[in-house]
Amino acid sequence: MKRGMDAESAALSFLEGRGLQLLERNYRCRVGEIDLVMKDGNTVVFVEVRQRSNPDFGGASGSITPAKQKRILNAAKHYLMRHDPMPDCRFDAVLYGENGKAEWIRNAFLEQDGRAARFR
Repeated sequence: MKRGMDAESAALSFLEGRGLQLLERNYRCRVGEIDLVMKDGNTVVFVEVRQRSNPDFGGASGSITPAKQKRILNAAKHYLMRHDPMPDCRFDAVLYGENGKAEWIRNAFLEQDGRAARFR
């Protein structure tokens, strides 16, 4: 648990250093959780943070399964229900592998036909 929080804190600092602003951390609702909700200009960015020290089974990116993506998408929809008009949004990932360096993937996954798409 502590490692996950450390990765989220590192990702937050990493993204803030690139001009994004924190809106909410660990947004939770009955359908899922979003690690970081950030703002990049006029775009709301939902960020999934993953850390895997072992590259087996796809490493950090492989841990963002289609089921996980669906939970993130549903939580994002829940978050966006309180916004009128609906802002532009995207789904990013900040990944930490065995080297400990952040890999920022913008538009890491998209919604297609109401289902989570494959992770890029």
